[in-house]
Parts: sequence; C-alpha cells; structure tokens
Amino acid sequence: MNQQLSGVLFGLAAFVAWGFLPAYWKQLYAVAPFEILCHRVIWSCVFLCLIVSFQKRWWEVRLIARDYANLKKLLCSGLLISFNWFIYIWAVNTDHVVETSLGYYITPMVNVLIGFLLLGERFNRLQLMAILCALAGVSYSLFAYGDLPLFALTLAFSFAFYGYARKKIGVAPIPGLLIETSVLVVPALGYVLYRQIFFESLFLVQLNITFWLIGAGVATSLPLLWFAAAARKLKLSTVGILQYIAPTIAFSLGIFVYREPFDWHSSITFALIWVGVFIYCADSIIRARRL
Repeated sequence: MNQQLSGVLFGLAAFVAWGFLPAYWKQLYAVAPFEILCHRVIWSCVFLCLIVSFQKRWWEVRLIARDYANLKKLLCSGLLISFNWFIYIWAVNTDHVVETSLGYYITPMVNVLIGFLLLGERFNRLQLMAILCALAGVSYSLFAYGDLPLFALTLAFSFAFYGYARKKIGVAPIPGLLIETSVLVVPALGYVLYRQIFFESLFLVQLNITFWLIGAGVATSLPLLWFAAAARKLKLSTVGILQYIAPTIAFSLGIFVYREPFDWHSSITFALIWVGVFIYCADSIIRARRL
C-alpha cells in the first residue's frame, strides 16, 4: 500500500508539473523559441549529469554509449523529442496552449494507431471507438475552421513516434535522455554562443530571463525522474489514467488564465476528444482487471 501511495504521489507530481509547464515557458515570452530549445537541451544535459552522478548510474550510460547502433538510434530519438519540445514552446508562446492540450489528449490514441501500423498490434472494439472519436474531433475542427489543428497533431505524432523509438531502443529513461541531450548539446551550445555574439540575446543580460533559461533543465528533467519512479511502482493502466492530468491543467490554463478563444466549435471538438479519452481509459481499466 505504501508503494502504491508513493507511486501515485510521484505520478501526480510528474503530471501536475507537466501540466503547468506552459506557465513556465510564458516567462520566456521575449526569447525566440529555438533559443529556448537550445538552452533546454544544454541545461537538461547538465541537470541529468547531476542526477546520474547522484544515482551512481554512469555505468549504464557507458554501457549504452559503447553500442554504436544504440547511439545512432538515440540521436534520431533525440531529434524527435527536441522537435516536440520546439513545437510545444512555439505553440505556448504564440497563444496556443489549449491546442497543446488537445495534442496530448489524443497522443495515447495515436500510440494505439502506431502500434497497429508498425508493431502488428490489433485494435479491440473500445480502442477502435476511441480512435474514431478522436478522428471525429479532428475532422470537425477541419470542417468548422477550414484547417487542421496542426500544433496538436504535430505534438501528438512526434511524441507518439518518440515513444515508439524509445520502445524499440529499450534503454532506461534517464540515461537514455542524457545521451539524447548529449549528442545535441554541441550544436545547441554553438547556437547559443552565436546568439550571444551576433545578436542581442537576453541570456546573461536580464537576470530573470537567465534564471528561467537555466531552470529549463530542472523543469525538463525533474518531472521525468518522478515519472520514472511512478512507472516502477504503479500499473500501466493507472499511469495511463494519471497522464490526462497534464493536458487538463494546460487546457484550464489556456481558457481561464491566458483567455484563449474557445467557441462552441472548439467545445464540440473537445467533447468528441473527451469521449474518446473516456472510452480509452475504460478499456485500460477493463484490460488491467482481466490481467
């Protein structure tokens, strides 16, 4: 029971932190999204090095680094997660927080779709209904506005493919993310220096901006540490339900704090997505009980 409780607390900490992440990136509104991304890579790498040192897990990192095939795969997955981070930062700082929440609501259903297309997995009836509801929500958005929710779809598919890539690589989350950021840290550092020399970068100029940029490493890595602890202690179905805390918080921030537009067309789109989420969660609970 203590393990279950600590797992739930770690899970809540991770998903609440991810839910409030838009509020963090809003503090860096004056900084270009790509520069924020580069700082996120650099300071995540620094913070992950501290975590790995504290946990005495450098042997895992060395074991992964010796495998050249794994290094190439982690470079690809690192590019995927960096692309996802960039789109997320760009969406938040161009006032599309609600749309980011839509993306993370449909991500689990995109995972099921990728499993069907690439891993030979089969839909059950409830999973198919959930995917059809999500598809109906996206289709209605296209019908109502004449365009697709591109931020949402890009976030959902990039994160789902990142999950697929990490599943195929099969390395632990923290050492794996350290190597992913390490292989990208040199170009990221090069870009940050370029901005410092040739442009009027606010890093090391404005104290508050400098603080928020350095803190991006903690904001990225600490929730991942909590999530890893939760995943070890909880059933996957429980983690699967907890994951909806993050987009729900982001949705609430977008509507009630940042006052983003939300008309009745958006309500229909989200209602269809939420029906899909409910069916998906019900399917996860039923399968967990059977197991």
